[in-house]
Amino acid sequence: MESNGDKLAENEKNLSSLQLEDKPPVVVGGSSIGKILLVASIAAGVQFGWALQLSLLTPYVQLLGIPHKWAAYIWLCGPISGMIVQPLVGYYSDRCTSRFGRRRPFILSGAFLVAIAVFLIGYAADIGHRGGDLLEKGKIKPRAIAVFIVGFWILDVANNTLQGPCRAFLADLSGGSASKMRIANSLFSFFMAVGNVLGYAAGSYDKLYKLFPFTATVACDHYCSNLKSCFFLSIILLGIVTVLALSLVGEQQFIPAEPALNKAGDVVGKEGKCTVPFFGQLLGALKDLPRPMWILMLVTSLNWIAWFPFLLYDTDWMGKEVYGGKVDEGRTYGVGVRAGAVGLILNSVVLGFVSLAIEPLGRVLGKAKRLWGIVNIILAICLVMTVVVSKKAESWRHMATTNGVNTLETSPPDAIKASALVIFAILGIPLAVTFSIPFALASIFSSSAGAGQGLSLGVLNLAIVIPQMIVSVTSGPLDDAFGGGNLPAFIMGAVAAIISSVLAFTVLPTPKLDQNAAGTPTIGGGFH
Repeated sequence: MESNGDKLAENEKNLSSLQLEDKPPVVVGGSSIGKILLVASIAAGVQFGWALQLSLLTPYVQLLGIPHKWAAYIWLCGPISGMIVQPLVGYYSDRCTSRFGRRRPFILSGAFLVAIAVFLIGYAADIGHRGGDLLEKGKIKPRAIAVFIVGFWILDVANNTLQGPCRAFLADLSGGSASKMRIANSLFSFFMAVGNVLGYAAGSYDKLYKLFPFTATVACDHYCSNLKSCFFLSIILLGIVTVLALSLVGEQQFIPAEPALNKAGDVVGKEGKCTVPFFGQLLGALKDLPRPMWILMLVTSLNWIAWFPFLLYDTDWMGKEVYGGKVDEGRTYGVGVRAGAVGLILNSVVLGFVSLAIEPLGRVLGKAKRLWGIVNIILAICLVMTVVVSKKAESWRHMATTNGVNTLETSPPDAIKASALVIFAILGIPLAVTFSIPFALASIFSSSAGAGQGLSLGVLNLAIVIPQMIVSVTSGPLDDAFGGGNLPAFIMGAVAAIISSVLAFTVLPTPKLDQNAAGTPTIGGGFH
């Protein structure tokens, strides 16, 4: 009689065989760098849209009449879709048997959904007006808001549908070559930076509507028509890079192996179920998560609680607290929002340069967690300085009003504007570290524990999206309780950054330096 141990060993052997058979054939050495470059360029189109969301949409929803305290709830779609849609899309794109390939159908579907979402967002005011919304300033436009929310959720779902398969496609094209994988990821990050700069530049320029004169309508004012034009440019860019990549870079059809496992873990015929669903794997990973990963997730969560208030409200802060504008009065608010977009361009440029300097900085400081702790202090200081700059601007407006100056039509002094832009630029330093070190540490900890890299990074993503949900739910009521501005959420972020820094210095484990067979450091950028 066969023992349970023998049966288990046999099942493991069959599962190993199944996993190998499920991988589509790849060419040794992978595809050419040119093909990898084409697929990576899709990131520019995706990030162009993300940049427009961050810089323009919070002010836009307030123009539609959504109160500031409720605007944050709309941003819940980002973390929810990131937590659900991207893992599901990744899971099913691994198993897609379309003759067009595993990844390309999802990438094309995501681009098509982006086009639909952009139309709904840009024409929300027009559709709402045709449905009966009033045009008076300050009035809530419920029909336009409903159309906008539907479009906004579709846009986030579409972006998440695009990103996962794009990264997976790059991995497929690398053909198992570590060097090409590094090049592919570098190119993807580079095009993300390009998309950021283009998106923020478009958001900061207020005459783009002249490229598309038809965007100006009775229900859509100067700001609204400029928003439409920005999104039209976004979908044009995304369409060009997507069509080029999918036309010139092919995929082999994926044919899954017939054997599968049932719920008991036994190998069954092709009528049986496939491997454990993604969320089952995710729950299993959380259950067996090693202690260092739990600590890393805690530090990461606090880090992102610090970041999200500023990322969500940076341009709104420039329009309201720095420039002193009101959403539906005067020109100052719009000028401030565009100045905030300029600040985001500076932030992206600094982020790009600092990303290249993280390894030398880590070598000088000796430990990755020490660098992370230091930049979290910089983050906290910058968030506190937003209060100082805001108070300086408020003091100037009080004095200007006393002297008969209309501050709703007049920008603050250059010194105040420059101070705000310096904050944007300096924040590029901690943001570069936030985008790299937590993920490197997750790779090291998961390797030490023998866990899968992909699943461990997926678990780490929970420490990013859950804080975003917390901030989205709490920042609006918090700001409203203290007068309706952005500063209370920024102070909450500063406190979270300090706590994250302290934990990074004290309780975050120091991983061992990982080396390859030649003794060369491979993980953690040469430092630990």
